[in-house]
Amino acid sequence: MKIFSSLHLLAALGVLSLTSAASAQVDTSAWKCESCPYPKGTTGSIEVGVGHVSSASPKFGDYTGLQRDGAHALVDGAVSRRGDDGYFADLWGADLGLDSRRLFGQAGREGLYSLRIGYAELPRYLTEGAATPFLGSGGNVLTLPPGFPAGNTAGMPLATTLQPIELGYRYKRFDIGAALIGGQDWSYRFSIRRDTRDGTKPTSGSFFSTASQFAAPVDETTDQLEASVSYAARRLQATLGYQLSIFRSGNDGVTWSNLFFPVVPGSTTGQLALPPDNHFRQVVGSLGYDITPTIRASGDLAIGRMSQDSGYLSPTLNATLAPSVPALPSQSLGGVANTFNGGIKLSAAPLEGLRLTASYHRDRRENRTPVRSYPTVATDMILEPTPRTSTPFSFTQDRFQLAGDYRGAGNLKWSAAAQQDNRERSYQEVVTTRETTLWGRVVAQPRDNLSVSFKLAHAWRENSPYGTSIWFGYAENRLLRKFYLADRVRDSAEARADVAFGEKVTLGVSADFANDDYKKSAVGLTSGRSVNLAADLAVAVSEQTQVHAFAQGQWISSRQSGSEAFAGPDWNGRVKDRFDVVGVGVKHAAMANKLDLGADFTISRSRSDVAVDNSAAAPPFPTATTQLDSVKLYATYKLRDNLSVTGSYWYEHYDSQDWQFDGILPATIPNLLALGAQPPRYNVNVFRLSLRYRF
Repeated sequence: MKIFSSLHLLAALGVLSLTSAASAQVDTSAWKCESCPYPKGTTGSIEVGVGHVSSASPKFGDYTGLQRDGAHALVDGAVSRRGDDGYFADLWGADLGLDSRRLFGQAGREGLYSLRIGYAELPRYLTEGAATPFLGSGGNVLTLPPGFPAGNTAGMPLATTLQPIELGYRYKRFDIGAALIGGQDWSYRFSIRRDTRDGTKPTSGSFFSTASQFAAPVDETTDQLEASVSYAARRLQATLGYQLSIFRSGNDGVTWSNLFFPVVPGSTTGQLALPPDNHFRQVVGSLGYDITPTIRASGDLAIGRMSQDSGYLSPTLNATLAPSVPALPSQSLGGVANTFNGGIKLSAAPLEGLRLTASYHRDRRENRTPVRSYPTVATDMILEPTPRTSTPFSFTQDRFQLAGDYRGAGNLKWSAAAQQDNRERSYQEVVTTRETTLWGRVVAQPRDNLSVSFKLAHAWRENSPYGTSIWFGYAENRLLRKFYLADRVRDSAEARADVAFGEKVTLGVSADFANDDYKKSAVGLTSGRSVNLAADLAVAVSEQTQVHAFAQGQWISSRQSGSEAFAGPDWNGRVKDRFDVVGVGVKHAAMANKLDLGADFTISRSRSDVAVDNSAAAPPFPTATTQLDSVKLYATYKLRDNLSVTGSYWYEHYDSQDWQFDGILPATIPNLLALGAQPPRYNVNVFRLSLRYRF
């Protein structure tokens, strides 16, 4: 054994003291860090290529930007710059040749400040195969071609006037932001974001017994601003911020001409309001303090105000009816709602392995919109005798929680909590609901290669006496219980197990169960149940080959009771939904550091069954189904260390059946001019070939 002598230590310290003055004069400007983890200089990659889509499908192009058939450009890239003085810059882009393009950039100096800028587009396609005879789709005034109006859809000249329309919009986001590290423990953040939606969406309007589906314009802009200052010391952390959101719509409403002969004189044109302009402002703050090394208190607060004061549309466009309609009580809503969100939390670790937490949160919306009485015009044809009074909904929600975690011997961990959720509402059948939840979880590792967890929860909700709404102008069944207000008992359980078979195989399985019981609801939802089973598998066949697989199944069922006689329940409805997903993936290094291959295969199925039991003994509704099969193959071959070629193939098959849309063409229903959109079905092949260069 070697003994380090204290004499040697004293000698070494003496030498260091003699050389300290000289070492202070050493020039270190040319020194280099040979083992620094971050690369210096400029690095990046550029990928360009071409892709081909075999057939056009709006559904396949929803979110992906691959809605058109034919060729498309592949343009991706990233560049990064790191300097020795801490300056950095990054620029990243993806799918620049598609409608789903994204671009992001940032620059700054480490530990001092950063600036960022971002842009993204996302296409949305809402229907497939829609057609309309209206002229001016995409605008806010829809007119009729020659040959209209008619008595029913069979008498309309649809064969010569129907024209296909694309219903959907393009979503764009542009944002900029900055972060600054101020003095010690201080930091500042600022960001501005603009979201726009431009296009069309499906909507409908009616004139008493006739109705039309048509395209409403979408021209919406949301501007958001956020600014905050933060302080973070060893024991105290605090943040204060301001948030602003402004929504603007380019159209107050959409006007359409009546395709059918007017039922009453003057009912030739209808008008629907579109989302109005509105504002939201909010001051937010948070505070955290370590009282002792084992006790911490924290809180958060947000105080905001929502406002909406857009001008009203005319109550009717019917020139014959207009003289009998009283004037509106105001030119706009004058809507104002104050919001409050706040909470406090206290956590402590009184014993080793034990942590206790207590928290309280309050969410409140105080709607201070003036209550006014408005004339009511039904489908631009009839002035109802009873005016409608506005109902400024408000609510207060209080949530309490006591929770504890205990880590016992080995890897055994226990968790439990008690939660209370109290809600008070205005203009509702129930003034107050109180829901209590108790849950417990245990996590254990009985063996080195096995970990398991199990959770049980029980909740019950009670309410104040159930009343009947009187502010909507129509009567409700006194036995009706709305599911979010009714008494309910909920039981749930979760289980998870993960096991490793050696070093190459891991398997995980999980199961979830939940059951809702509405025993006191005579009319309304009476029960709901869901079961979820899942498994995932990962296998390292060799150093060159890895395989992963997963499977999941979910079953959801519910029952409800109704009353045709406006009395006790005389019919029952049943809904059963099922979802199944299976997937397998393989990665294989066919040639070390040269050729990589991969494949992913996914199968997804869903079905929904609806049945009604009543005196008519009607058959159940047809089953609604969807199926999705997806195969992805890809390969990357290195031509050089910094140059590679990538090829991929993607096949997707989608099929759906929905009795609400199947076979419903524009003229199928005599008193409804439908858009004729059908459930989507497609088979699409996507081929891609690209070249990637790294520098």
